[in-house]
Amino acid sequence: MRHTLTIASRELRSLFVSPVAYVVLTLWSVIAGTFFLASLIGFQEQQIQLQQYQMLDRLEQMNLNDQLIEPFIGSMWVIVLFLLPAVTMGLVASEKANGTEELLLTSPLSIWDIVLGKFLAGAGFVAVMTAIVAFFPALLFLYGEPEVGKTLSGLLSLLLVSITYVAVGVFGSSVTRNQLIAFVLTLVLLVVIGMMLPFIVDITMAGSGLGRDSAIAQVVAWMATGSHVDRMLQGLIDTSDLAYFVVSSGVFLLLSKTVIESARWR
Repeated sequence: MRHTLTIASRELRSLFVSPVAYVVLTLWSVIAGTFFLASLIGFQEQQIQLQQYQMLDRLEQMNLNDQLIEPFIGSMWVIVLFLLPAVTMGLVASEKANGTEELLLTSPLSIWDIVLGKFLAGAGFVAVMTAIVAFFPALLFLYGEPEVGKTLSGLLSLLLVSITYVAVGVFGSSVTRNQLIAFVLTLVLLVVIGMMLPFIVDITMAGSGLGRDSAIAQVVAWMATGSHVDRMLQGLIDTSDLAYFVVSSGVFLLLSKTVIESARWR
């Protein structure tokens, strides 16, 4: 464990030495601020319209979580798909490009030390990204009364999906020495897992004659991120959703370990 933490701290420091981390964090902050401001303005305009039309029943049903915080965090996890590959692309690929991979593989470190160290570094980085997002809903507690549990559940979903995507990024970075290829590969995997699997299920099932309720369709649909995140954004924390993030991370970390280990025996 000590070796894993040493690698994680070294990797995290190297991330913040490079300009990529600051570019990503700057873009992330600007995008988060823009989306939050847009959600806030939309919430206020909707309130004004309901007041003008004297729709008091609907006005009483409005709340900050459903109309503001949930759409805001829901938008940010989609943004993660496109920004995170820039952070993870060099986690393993840079070692290959710089010729330091052989030093790692011939050191007393185990493959799991290397994989988990890289993963924890990425997880630490996305924790910073989640903290930036958390700042905006926190402002609402100064002027309103959002639901604490629902807000924390939404932020937890963003953190868990980001950590899971870091595991995907570690795998994408482990299969090539070219960071650009690692970026594209990770982006494609994240788009498929995050957004395209439900459509793939619909098209495949329609063409094969199998229903959407078939076992295969349900398994593939479970592999998609969206439904798990949506439930947590609504304040529902289910063990099946937590298991999804754990299993998905574990699978991609195991694949990364297999790829890196294969290089030791070449």
